[in-house]
Amino acid sequence: MTSQEPATAHRSRLIEGMAHSVAAKSYADTTVADIVREAGVSKRTFYECFATKQDCLIALYVAASHGALKVLKDAIDPSRDWKTQVEHAMNAYLACLASNPALLRTLFIEILSLGPEGLQVRRRMNQELADFVVQVVNAGHPHTAQDSAETATLAMAVVGGINELVLQAIENNRTADLADLAQPSSALVRAVLAAPR
Repeated sequence: MTSQEPATAHRSRLIEGMAHSVAAKSYADTTVADIVREAGVSKRTFYECFATKQDCLIALYVAASHGALKVLKDAIDPSRDWKTQVEHAMNAYLACLASNPALLRTLFIEILSLGPEGLQVRRRMNQELADFVVQVVNAGHPHTAQDSAETATLAMAVVGGINELVLQAIENNRTADLADLAQPSSALVRAVLAAPR
C-alpha cells in the first residue's frame, strides 16, 4: 500500500462514521469522538484527514451527492423514450434519497447550518446535477450557444424545484413518501426542458 491508500481508506471510514453518527443523533449532537468511534480510528487520524467536524460533514455531503448522481446516471437508458427515461430516473433517484431518512435530513437541511461553506457546496452539487440534466437533454441534439445557455438555466431551475419538493417532504416528515414525488418531478422535467423555445 502506498501512503495515500491508508489515508484514503481512513477518510472513507470517517465519512461513513459521520454518516452513521448523524443518522443516529443529528449533526449538532455529533462529536468528533462519535465519528472516530464509528470509524474505528483515532482522533489523531481524524485530524490528519479533516481540520474540523464541518469539513467531515461537507465531505459526506459531496460523497452522498455523488452517490445519488451515480444512481441517476445509471438509471438513464437512451434506448427508452424520453417520458419513460425521465420517470425511471426520477424513481431511482428518489428511492436513493429515501433509503436513509435521518441522513437525508442532515444532507438537505443541516448542511445549510454551516453557513457560506454549506451553501457553497450545496450549490456546487446542484450545478453537477444541472450539468448532467443538460448533458442528457443535449445528447444527440445540435443546439446553438443561446439554446444551450437557456437549457442550462432551465436545468438549474428544475433541480431547484425538485430540491424544494424533497425539502417539503422532509419538513413534513414524509420521507417515506418520496416515491410520490416521481410523477410531479418527471412532469416538471418534461414541461420545462421539453417545451419548445
